[in-house]
Amino acid sequence: MGRRQRNRQRQQQQQRRERGGGGDGQGREQAGWESGYPEIVKENALFERYYRELRIVPEGEWEPFMAALREPLPATLRITGYKSHAKEILHCLKNKYFKELQDLVVDGQKIEVPQPLKWYPEELAWHTNLSRKILRKSPQLEKFHQFLVSETECGNISRQEAVSMIPPLLLNVNPHHKILDMCAAPGSKTAQLIEMLHADMNVPFPEGFVIANDVDNKRCYLLVHQAKRLNSPCIMVVNHDASSIPALQIDNNGRKEVLFYDRILCDVPCSGDGTMRKNIDVWKKWTTQNSLQLHGLQLRIATRGVEQLAEGGRMVYSTCSLNPVENEAVIASLLEKSEGALELADVSSELPGLKWMPGITQWKVMLKDGQWFEAWKDVPSNRQTQIRPTMFPIKDEEKMKIMNLERCIRILPHHQNTGGFFVAVLIKKSPMPWNKRQSKLQRKLSQRTGDISASAAAAEDGSVEIIEEPPDAEDEETKETQHLLNAESEQSKKDGVCGPPPSKKMKLFGFKEDPFVFLSEDDPLFPPIQKFYALDPSFPKMNLLTRTQEGKKRQLYMVSKELRNVLLNNSERMKVINTGIKVWSRNSDGEQFGCAFRLAQEGIYTLYPFINARIINVCIEDVKVLLTQENPFLSKFSSETHKRVKDLAMGSIVLKYEPDPRKPDTLQCPIVLCGWHGKTSLRAFVPKNERLHYLRMMGVEVFKAKRKEENFESKTEEGDQDSTKHMEEEMDMEHNELATKMEAEVDEEPIHELMESSVIELENKMENVQPSTENAENRDIADLSSVKA
Repeated sequence: MGRRQRNRQRQQQQQRRERGGGGDGQGREQAGWESGYPEIVKENALFERYYRELRIVPEGEWEPFMAALREPLPATLRITGYKSHAKEILHCLKNKYFKELQDLVVDGQKIEVPQPLKWYPEELAWHTNLSRKILRKSPQLEKFHQFLVSETECGNISRQEAVSMIPPLLLNVNPHHKILDMCAAPGSKTAQLIEMLHADMNVPFPEGFVIANDVDNKRCYLLVHQAKRLNSPCIMVVNHDASSIPALQIDNNGRKEVLFYDRILCDVPCSGDGTMRKNIDVWKKWTTQNSLQLHGLQLRIATRGVEQLAEGGRMVYSTCSLNPVENEAVIASLLEKSEGALELADVSSELPGLKWMPGITQWKVMLKDGQWFEAWKDVPSNRQTQIRPTMFPIKDEEKMKIMNLERCIRILPHHQNTGGFFVAVLIKKSPMPWNKRQSKLQRKLSQRTGDISASAAAAEDGSVEIIEEPPDAEDEETKETQHLLNAESEQSKKDGVCGPPPSKKMKLFGFKEDPFVFLSEDDPLFPPIQKFYALDPSFPKMNLLTRTQEGKKRQLYMVSKELRNVLLNNSERMKVINTGIKVWSRNSDGEQFGCAFRLAQEGIYTLYPFINARIINVCIEDVKVLLTQENPFLSKFSSETHKRVKDLAMGSIVLKYEPDPRKPDTLQCPIVLCGWHGKTSLRAFVPKNERLHYLRMMGVEVFKAKRKEENFESKTEEGDQDSTKHMEEEMDMEHNELATKMEAEVDEEPIHELMESSVIELENKMENVQPSTENAENRDIADLSSVKA
């Protein structure tokens, strides 16, 4: 046993004694495990001393500031703005769920009805005093909780902290923008950026795209999960160190060009003292050392960001920290090194209703032992590895005034009942100075190379004789430029900062990803698909890809042409974790129906504008039947639908609902579903949560009560009854157990397995299925409350 382990054991025994339990098993038995861990005391003397001295809180507001930090953070949710039914979700929330919360009291606490965030556009973001604990445990709120969880899984609602919504709004994104999210995980801000690209749902492929990066391989997969909910062909997830993320190339009419981004989100790793309301561990762990250790990384990431920003582009730098060492110090150092290439944008009028404090121009640096330093010259040599010159404010008052640091935004928790946050918006007016000097040197070198190349080309024609110059004949000016560049690089290293980040060899961690293989022009896979679905000639078939080089292609994915360009020209430069949306899935017996691939629901809104055949328009009653019954017979549909299907060949189809403006009480947003037309039936292939979403929008109650053991026992007895009667009862919308049936329904993946068998076999299975409690238990859905919202 090592020294650390012995010390840890002693501390644990001491904690048990303080709780009255003693240091052995008997003591634990007496105290009982229900006492749990000691509650974290929300006090930190060093934190209070530090921020009181820096005066980031206005005079007279210190007590409200500290009181707010000790209160739990309100829950906030955001309705995804790019989907056509966002208004329907908002209507459902306001007129159903929020009304049910009025005058509700839980555990002696009056529940406040959620209120919209004043500064978020179109009432698409709301906040409430409901904690997660109350939401999960209270029977009165169970419907509301399940609504939130289910809609979050669909991607229609996002549980996101209020201040976290600010950076994407300040980026001012348009659908044609090329966007880089440098430190993207877990992905809530990335989701906002994707929504902004798809502001016009009539455009399936916006010209812009989002490249979302994170250094942590595992967190990249969390990022993929968030992005997948939005079903966009314009998102790519990559895995790199943001401080040395590679410069990408694109092909522009046969000429290679460096990719510069129109918008960059630089939400850097930080000490997180603005998150004390939700991460209470910060109270006991907070020290100034955290900021001092992160400052250099934050500056390197921000520097790499502005290097890849296009001229006239906008970069948002943000942290969930209040510390000027992580905030104003980084921005000031970046502005100073840019030599006028960057400027801080004035965004004071862009989010009316948001309360914020301007950035500060004077601050000091403190070590974790409480020692203060006002300037770099005061730092002793033995501390100069912990404290760097860039952490201090610039002493030249003229330079400081030109920087306009007051344009930075600091959000304090007590002003609008939020977390703490910092945002700065940078605009790039010209190339960074070190990039200018590099490009000048490269031009000089390329001119020499170009002359030799031209001579070589001429020699092939026999018009010129090449005379190679010795190495000593190198241009003196080129030597001088190279010398200056090296000297500046050395000086940058000494300053600990800004200059171009050192080139790193790309290291690949985590799983080895499957390749991204685009379909060739003459791939025999595509013509049968094009014929079966009568795809429009404008369909971009070159954007289709698979994830396998050998064997049968089981899934077809689609990306935008701009992301295709990025993928094809940078396979050796970057590690791509995921991109594209699934549009077709192979059905092994599909050839007998004319096409081996059926439509996939996640890509149907992208594909639909190009499909000209196998589209069936259905009424709202038909949609209810499709979403509540597993494999309904054709006789259960309206006569109009029956006529349309009658002469249609079996196979994959599109089911389209168009709202009737003459009936304002019905669902007023269009719905597109993937379906399968069988010999005697018609079914929808839609994931469970998406089914529930559409049913809620149509006013159908799909609440699932918590399962209890007696429910399983009663189901076991009912399982032996007549199967036909049992199935009819399950399909009956008025039956009390409809919701339980809906939540236990087979998800999309089991349906994939069923589709691998022949259609006739599938129908026989569905018509002759015997209800079984064993199957019900095997298909039991995991507890939705465990899903991270």
